[in-house]
Amino acid sequence: MTCPNFARLLGISMVAAGYVWAQSAPLRIKPPKKEKEPETQTLPLPPEPPAAVIAETDKLAFHISPLSAKGLLTQQVHDALKALDRANGGATFVKLRAFVAGTGDMRRVATIVAEELSDRKAPLPVVTTIQVGALPMEGAQVVIESISAGKKTLNPYGLAFFSAQRAPEAREAVTKLAAAAGSAGAAMVEATCFLSGLDQLENVRAAALAAFPAAALNVVQPTRLAVEPEAACEGIGRLQQRPKSPVEFLDAGGTAVAKARLIFTGAQLAFENRDQDLRLAYDRLGRALETMKAGYADTLVMSVYSLSRETANKATALAPEFLGRSAHPWGSTQIVEGLPSLDATVGIELVAAGP
Repeated sequence: MTCPNFARLLGISMVAAGYVWAQSAPLRIKPPKKEKEPETQTLPLPPEPPAAVIAETDKLAFHISPLSAKGLLTQQVHDALKALDRANGGATFVKLRAFVAGTGDMRRVATIVAEELSDRKAPLPVVTTIQVGALPMEGAQVVIESISAGKKTLNPYGLAFFSAQRAPEAREAVTKLAAAAGSAGAAMVEATCFLSGLDQLENVRAAALAAFPAAALNVVQPTRLAVEPEAACEGIGRLQQRPKSPVEFLDAGGTAVAKARLIFTGAQLAFENRDQDLRLAYDRLGRALETMKAGYADTLVMSVYSLSRETANKATALAPEFLGRSAHPWGSTQIVEGLPSLDATVGIELVAAGP
């Protein structure tokens, strides 16, 4: 027979042992659910401006952004685009030519244009960016010339493109440009003067205001240091009567165009100054024209921007190889401070007749 005290002690011992085991056993903790890591989002790159754009000749308008010293290059580009958008009444940009001064990265200009217009779901224009020595306002880093296409007929008889008229003094260059416009029967709507020094700024403004008061005027100093004093003024005029033929090359260094549509290309860059390097720029221009169902023979105006006179001369000497021996495109050649690529030596852009 079991002793009652022994049984009671045995029960107490078993309860105590169970308590000790329960205290020493590890607790089972349910691990928390792993949160799903958010997927890495890659923002799409803005589209690049096209190599060529086509537009109706009679609906083209021309504006120049006001100079501003507010902020750095990025802000000034945004402000310039807003000002141009207000000036053209929201018309579609066809071409932008930006002159950049200072140390800002001028490659940003095309990127900002693409970003801003893409956000608005607006078509992108061709963009040519050129670095110059100075702009006529302290702190100003960019000025943009725009060609835009609206709905109203502004040029019923067509347009005239005038090559740069060169002279040692600014007033003389403006006088030559005014004479070319007068002989073509054109009212100047936009003029750009390249001055070796901005000390001639007031002279060129006064002369331009007297010669073509309704024209938008842009003045830049293309290089920081000029070898000799010089002024060169180019422009675009509105024909006051229809020319005898759809395309007429003028003796005064201009091209009168009554064609229904015009093609504008952005500047194609060449690297180094060997002939094979320069030919690559012409090849790219040819492909740009092909996308608009046009070819080299349709070229009306050619503009060349180069870092040296030697390279500019080589580029223009190669033009007949592509444009044809009989081609006679007027245009301008400017020696400038820089181009969007550090290795670029020359940039070439065209205006051509559309199909």
